[in-house]
Amino acid sequence: MKYILVIGDGMADHPLDTLGGRTPLEASKKDAIDALARHGILGSVRNVPEGFAPGSDTAIMSIFGCSPRKYFFGRAPLEAAASGIQLAPGDACYRCNMVTYADEDVPFEHKHILSHSAGSIEGRESDELVTMLFHHPDFRPLAEQAGMVIHKGSSFRHLAVQSHVDIQGIRLAPPHDHLGEEIGPILPTGCPNADVLRELMRRAFDILDQHPINVARRAAGKLPANGVWFWAEGTAAALPKHYGSDGGVVSAVPLCHGIGILTGLEAVTVPTATGEWDTDYAAKVAAALDVLKRHDFVALHLEGPDEATHNHDLEHKIYSIERLSADVVAPVTEALRAAGEDFRLLLLSDHMTYMANGAHGADPVPFVLYDSRVTEGSGLPYSEANGRKGPYVDDGAELMDLLFELKKL
Repeated sequence: MKYILVIGDGMADHPLDTLGGRTPLEASKKDAIDALARHGILGSVRNVPEGFAPGSDTAIMSIFGCSPRKYFFGRAPLEAAASGIQLAPGDACYRCNMVTYADEDVPFEHKHILSHSAGSIEGRESDELVTMLFHHPDFRPLAEQAGMVIHKGSSFRHLAVQSHVDIQGIRLAPPHDHLGEEIGPILPTGCPNADVLRELMRRAFDILDQHPINVARRAAGKLPANGVWFWAEGTAAALPKHYGSDGGVVSAVPLCHGIGILTGLEAVTVPTATGEWDTDYAAKVAAALDVLKRHDFVALHLEGPDEATHNHDLEHKIYSIERLSADVVAPVTEALRAAGEDFRLLLLSDHMTYMANGAHGADPVPFVLYDSRVTEGSGLPYSEANGRKGPYVDDGAELMDLLFELKKL
């Protein structure tokens, strides 16, 4: 028996007037996913526990069987685990996004954030900018005084580690939840170290805004990477190893690899995967099938729907969902059937991401639990509304037990 987990990050949503009252899932052509839903169990699940901020960190931890109430110590440490970064006692880790502030002649606190990813900046330029920044004579002394070092991410996602620091009470905002907003109310607050982070962010803008790379990006019609944004703070993390080492995680997102590594799974990197709507779907499928040749379990994560939503790009949110169905779910299930393998497959969105504002939401999301040995099912296509017609799982941490038949609905 093979077991497959497929996560379409942020693909669940609310109905949109622009789609005639349908959600992006309902407006998408997704025959392979709908076939699984019709012949499987179609229900809804809450992956983000009440009281936790909605995001992939808490949601995907739940999906992997790790209750955030017990094990969540921040998102950045999970990503650090994927990069082999060892956090010592007293260390704090942050995601350090390259972001875009609007070109406006106002004080720093009154600037507006336009993009949480600097327009999905290319890895080479992002690495070059953040390396320059942390070596700049006007920035390096501040970073050293703060005990902060940077670990390049080869995308808009970098990690910053700060040594011997107290972050108790700190409040940092996810940039993707505040696009178009004035940054003053969402800059770091809550403890003395927040003042340190705010000054680093302020000085970073002064240095980055007119850097030649950003001048060239503007000239080419691209968004500049004229700021850094610290968020997703946390300390060293440890997760239970539910599945030993018998499986792998295929993803372009460090968070997923970090959760996988901490739960004893193999992190599988696909060089041509982008974490966007234009990722290399065929290569990710090939990697997943290779994992299944060696193991019984694979998790396959697609970030495209979520990133498209953050960018207010409805066309590519729908496109990502359709590619997930036609170019991921269809070839994976066809290959397993051709090999004569029985399999169980769990497919779901980790959380909602709303086209209305580009933010994450904690609402329950639809899931499909399909067993190739069973022919009868819900008879319904995969959607938020149809998920609510089926069984409801109040704690996403139960999903793995359901997938592996350790529990029944």
